[in-house]
Amino acid sequence: MFTGLIQETGRLVQASARSSGVQLRIHAPGIVADSDAGDSIACNGVCLTIERLSGDSFETHAGAETIRRTTLQNWRSGQLINLETALRPSDRLGGHFVQGHVECVGICTGRRPEGETVHYSFDIPAEQMIYVVEKGSIAVDGISLTVTAVTDSGFSVAIIPHTMAKTTLPQIKAGDEVNVELDILAKYVRRMLLGTDAAATQPSGGITEQFLRENGFIS
Repeated sequence: MFTGLIQETGRLVQASARSSGVQLRIHAPGIVADSDAGDSIACNGVCLTIERLSGDSFETHAGAETIRRTTLQNWRSGQLINLETALRPSDRLGGHFVQGHVECVGICTGRRPEGETVHYSFDIPAEQMIYVVEKGSIAVDGISLTVTAVTDSGFSVAIIPHTMAKTTLPQIKAGDEVNVELDILAKYVRRMLLGTDAAATQPSGGITEQFLRENGFIS
């Protein structure tokens, strides 16, 4: 479990193809100083496992399923990677609950400065938009962000200077792909409301008061 608060931007030193996926070596002195082999690490929002430490770098492996579902296939040596170690029970939960399980790849559709704030917009697959709400939480490349606006095909976020300075967001431009993890609480709520066959039980008019009464959620 993670919070979406980036601890360090590491630099990808090497990405080597393997029969079962890709072996990554990432230079990250801060992370290495407080980590051990076997620890979970979120890399641009993807939960991976540190396999070994070497100097100021760590190595980790991404399997085929992870590569299919994320932007990892596009990672290149030299690029910066958002990094976060797993949440400890004693840590402050400053962001939101992030699992490191990427649901989809989003595409940046625009970037607009407004004073010191930078507004980004992203499109994601239409079927995922049911989980995105204005003022809700969303993780983009592992960064915990607040949704400022929602459209039929995507969402917008407003980035403050601190977040710009501490993450890889400055290198993202229109057309770039990002890893998107939706709010796990929204997914569980929808599952509980619609049951096991969401497609069959989805009310045609959306979730209404009548639907909630008929299914025993309110009296």
